[in-house]
Amino acid sequence: MELRHLTYFIAVAEERHFTRAAQRVHVAQSGLSTAIRSLERELGAELFIRNTRSVELTDAGRALLAEARHTVGAAEAARDAVAAVQGVVTGRLAIGTLQCLGGLNVSALLTRFHRAHPGVEIRLRQSGSTELLGLVHGGDLDAAFVSVPFVEQPGITLRPLSAEPLLLACAPDHPLAAERQIGVLDLKDETFVDFHPGWITRDLTDRVLAAACIERRVALEANDVHFLLDLVAGGLGVAVVPDSFRHKRTTAKFVPLADEVPHWELAVATPTGRRLSAAARAFLSDPALTP
Repeated sequence: MELRHLTYFIAVAEERHFTRAAQRVHVAQSGLSTAIRSLERELGAELFIRNTRSVELTDAGRALLAEARHTVGAAEAARDAVAAVQGVVTGRLAIGTLQCLGGLNVSALLTRFHRAHPGVEIRLRQSGSTELLGLVHGGDLDAAFVSVPFVEQPGITLRPLSAEPLLLACAPDHPLAAERQIGVLDLKDETFVDFHPGWITRDLTDRVLAAACIERRVALEANDVHFLLDLVAGGLGVAVVPDSFRHKRTTAKFVPLADEVPHWELAVATPTGRRLSAAARAFLSDPALTP
């Protein structure tokens, strides 16, 4: 079993498409297809269900994927160890991030890293915390910047970075916009704008309002911070958001909450019990990531 065959297999499994996978590993599609067929013959099992639009893993393919990632990861770690002795960081860095992280500038972090280690291939995934945590646990990401979840995440180590109070975001002409601060109970009759279910930011707001026995109505759901604030500013609903949102370019007004409520917390998530690559260790050593 050749290591490159496993690398090709992982690429197809993650991309769900032979052409994209071939482009990712910089090989002709015919060569990649031949390698996958060779691997299937060696294992005596089909690894993918192929159709004209995409490919899906078979049960055998899913069983192989975790082991293939482990094997390729171990080989990359061996290369990293040799490169580290020579003072060179190589390989790949896969990072996940939320859209808005308060004072943490991910693009600046990646720019500094790229200039210091130009030989490292950088991959970036932007999504919600729940999905990012799953990708870190599954080995698709080396690390991710996420909202701290409310329940323990097996297989995930969280390093806290910052915490922000929650604010009410509302339209400029909203009756609460002129208040210096409000209580959670002031929100009992409001219509809300929020992120989709499963986003930890939304889960936090749900918990805050549930603790006050408020059954809220989320009429509009967004997956983009700026769009959410546009909806709020237009008077379509209010939102409970982290303090850093008030620094966005928006006409929405922000009012502090007087009650003691949980803070929105930011952390960097890494896999527990799995040695990070030299590239990931170098990236996470940036002084900006030291609380």
